Amino acid sequence: MGNGKDIKKLEETLGYQFQDIGLLRLALTHSSYANEKRMGKSKCNERLEFLGDAVLELISSEFLFHHNPDMPEGELTKKRASMVCEPSLAMSARDIRLQDFLLLGKGEEFTGGRERDSITSDALEAVIGAIYLDGGIDSARNFILRFVLNDLEHKSLFYDSKTVLQEIVQDQGMVPEYVMTGCTGPDHDKRFFAEVHVSGQIYGKGKGHTKKAAEQAAAYEAVLFFRKQQV
Repeated sequence: MGNGKDIKKLEETLGYQFQDIGLLRLALTHSSYANEKRMGKSKCNERLEFLGDAVLELISSEFLFHHNPDMPEGELTKKRASMVCEPSLAMSARDIRLQDFLLLGKGEEFTGGRERDSITSDALEAVIGAIYLDGGIDSARNFILRFVLNDLEHKSLFYDSKTVLQEIVQDQGMVPEYVMTGCTGPDHDKRFFAEVHVSGQIYGKGKGHTKKAAEQAAAYEAVLFFRKQQV
């Protein structure tokens, strides 16, 4: 697989042993690789991603329904959206180093596709689809609970960090200001750097592949600082 990794090693990380290992291989095959190898449209992970997305929506909905008995439908919908959004799924995929196992075309590899949120999140959904086909809904549920619906407080805080920081400093009569401090790398793989200032002082620094991601990381660092002060 990608970078010479052993697919059996990935199975160990996933905590699931496939009866049909071909399903896992398919889940890791990006369309750029299938096109490059002239394998045909059905030989990439897009169909499995379609299925995995539906399974993930069902399991996450079920999870929220049972864990939030008094939450209205609108709030459940918003919470589910934040839990299974592209950045959150990409974070979950990186936690298990899924990107290391992807089969990418040479062009996609060269332009940084292995670290792109859209590709890693799609691959995670494809893996969910593969597990569902291979082992059924219970196997898929176990995987999702272990790797996607885990550490939700931390994930929610990170992805809502700019809003949380805004609320914290507003209570003190202040407003956060985000400052871009730099940018490195080629056009296809840029890395942005940001700081968040409050009353002229730096309270957080962050980096990311987009300006928004860099600001989000800076805000998260600032939120952790302010919360520590409140303890």
